[in-house]
Amino acid sequence: MMAEVGYRRSGARSALFLVGATAIVLWSSGPFLWQISTSFQLDRALVSPTPSLIPHPFILQHFLNIFLVKHFQFYVLNSIIVAISTTLLCLAFGAMAAYALSRLKMRWRFGLLGFILSVSMFPQIAIVGPLYLLASVLGLLDTYVVLVIIYLALGLPLVIWVLFGYFQTIPEELDEAARIDGAGPFRSLLLIIIPLSLPCLVTTGLLAFIAAWNEFMFALALTSTIAHQTVPVGIADFTNLYYVPWGDIAAASVVVTLPLVLLVLFFQRRIIEGLTQGAVKE
Repeated sequence: MMAEVGYRRSGARSALFLVGATAIVLWSSGPFLWQISTSFQLDRALVSPTPSLIPHPFILQHFLNIFLVKHFQFYVLNSIIVAISTTLLCLAFGAMAAYALSRLKMRWRFGLLGFILSVSMFPQIAIVGPLYLLASVLGLLDTYVVLVIIYLALGLPLVIWVLFGYFQTIPEELDEAARIDGAGPFRSLLLIIIPLSLPCLVTTGLLAFIAAWNEFMFALALTSTIAHQTVPVGIADFTNLYYVPWGDIAAASVVVTLPLVLLVLFFQRRIIEGLTQGAVKE
């Protein structure tokens, strides 16, 4: 009798968990599914009194518009260049800084970490003006370099903080063994610590990539031509004074969101390992 009651309770909990998980998935994916549907519908259908989730008729005109008329592929290419450059530099400098802070016996290292993290807490609107003037003086306006430098400065604090916590879980005996074999700090980092930290590197790299991919304010203020503007600025430029092309905007948002979704799905195992392994210090 007790076993039967326990089995029923277990079944009820499983059913409740399934219902809750389904509701969360629908809640999270609902806006994206609606955006996909919008990208395949006529503009007049989007403003009708009873919009439909299923496109009727099914069209590809919005995707043709963004690539053939508005040359959206150039914005995508600019974002790829800036986001990948920012991610690689964030991981390179962040790994070196985090390794030094986790291994050097500095008296105020946690205070230094707090100061590094506080740099990312400044409101962007408060620094966009001075950064614009500085970029103008240095001749860096409307270039990839200015965007990469700013995104690197904004992304490094989080990368350093996350990698520092992960490096703390790696036994220092490995560094001592490497020193006995004649390896210096940089070689130990490159050949021992980084291979052991691949899950965390993937997780933090994706965070840096997504932040650079989605950033809008600095890209809008510091770039002025299609040669260097990124996808958020490109989508914002779709709107004119009297008309908002909702279908084209939806198609562009699908194009720029799908790569992020595919990256997360491809690296999901590494992401889960990176989020969980650094949570417990052995």
